[in-house]
Amino acid sequence: AQEPGTPLSDQEYHQFFKFLRITIQARTACQLRELYGCKNSLVQRLDEYENHGVIPSGPICSELPENPFFHNFCTFSLYRCIMKQYFLKV
Repeated sequence: AQEPGTPLSDQEYHQFFKFLRITIQARTACQLRELYGCKNSLVQRLDEYENHGVIPSGPICSELPENPFFHNFCTFSLYRCIMKQYFLKV
């Protein structure tokens, strides 16, 4: 098991996003986030699962030159949805 709050490994991301491979399903998950926000229990469970049981507190650093950090994990996840970069990690 990895440290709580750390990103999933590549293999774990493969499993996590397996159901999001079809564009419509990815959009549905992102629409849930956009409609209900990060306080929604389903969205929080997805965020916790993605980060080994703990939603990281901000700021969240990234390797993106155009956006080196995000204020919190919710902002980072919304960015991934908008940009359709579901496998983007920090």
